[in-house]
Amino acid sequence: MEASSHLFVYGTLLSEGNEFAAFLMENSILRGPGKFKGKLYDIGEYPGAVYQPSSEYDVHGQVFLMNQPEMILRRLDDYEGFGDDQPKPNEFIRTLIEIETEDKPINCWAYLYQLPTHGLWHIRSGNYLEYVKIS
Repeated sequence: MEASSHLFVYGTLLSEGNEFAAFLMENSILRGPGKFKGKLYDIGEYPGAVYQPSSEYDVHGQVFLMNQPEMILRRLDDYEGFGDDQPKPNEFIRTLIEIETEDKPINCWAYLYQLPTHGLWHIRSGNYLEYVKIS
C-alpha cells in the first residue's frame, strides 16, 4: 500500500477546543465520514481503536486530505506518542488502512491502539464523540 495524503481520525482530533484538532483543520480539507472494521475502547481521557477486519463492529470517524502530509504527521506523531523518540512501547502506531467512505474506499493513515485491551470499556457504537456526550 503506497503512502497516502489522507488521515482518518476518530477521537480527540475531532474535539472542539483541541489545539491539534484545530491544527489539522487549518492544514487539511475535511473529506467526510468514514469507518473501518474494528473495536473502539475508552482508555480514559481519549479512545483507542483496534483494526479487526473480521469484526462485527465499526469504528467511525472523519477522513481528512492533508495539504502537507509529512509536516502534519510529524506534528501529530508527537501528539499521539508515536515514534522512535517516544516512550516504548508506543501506545499508538500510525499505519495505513482502508477506510470505507460514502464514495469509495480510501487508504488512510490512522493511529491505532496497540497495547492490551483487556479490562478496557468497549465503545460498541464505534463513535467516540457520541459516546463522550452521553457519558
